[in-house]
Amino acid sequence: MAYAVSNNPTSIVKAFQDLEIDQQLALFWFIYTEMGKSITPAAPAASTASEPIAQGLFDQVKEMSHEEQLQVQRDLITHKNSLISREYGALSDTTKLLFWYLLAVGMEQQTIIPMPSDYQLSEPAQSIFDQIKEIDFEQQITIFRDIVSPMGVDSTAMGSAQTGI
Repeated sequence: MAYAVSNNPTSIVKAFQDLEIDQQLALFWFIYTEMGKSITPAAPAASTASEPIAQGLFDQVKEMSHEEQLQVQRDLITHKNSLISREYGALSDTTKLLFWYLLAVGMEQQTIIPMPSDYQLSEPAQSIFDQIKEIDFEQQITIFRDIVSPMGVDSTAMGSAQTGI
């Protein structure tokens, strides 16, 4: 079955968000491995102030077991209310993008739970990946920001009962 996604960035983001959580994580990994060399200068160079902040959050995740690292990533996608999700939610979109880039580098270095070597993207995820590869770099970065931006928990948008304040 073919999965058609429009090259419209909003359609690609929506299709990405409609994937199962682990497929979203896998697609992030495949995007990094395919386009990491071009994303690399865009993420850190976007803001010098964001690098130590993203690194600090990454270092918290790096100290966890691989199972906990995977759960943190899932929690970010599902907006589970946790300390790391709230810290992530307070970051700028550029810093969020940098944080995911650091996770991908950590996966490559195996300090973050690595992608199984035999992992295959689902047909819908592969279709989205193919669409992303066809669009220009600026649109790719916009899509990545639009994907990572709503992840985590925005504690400023939550009621005081949910945050415990």
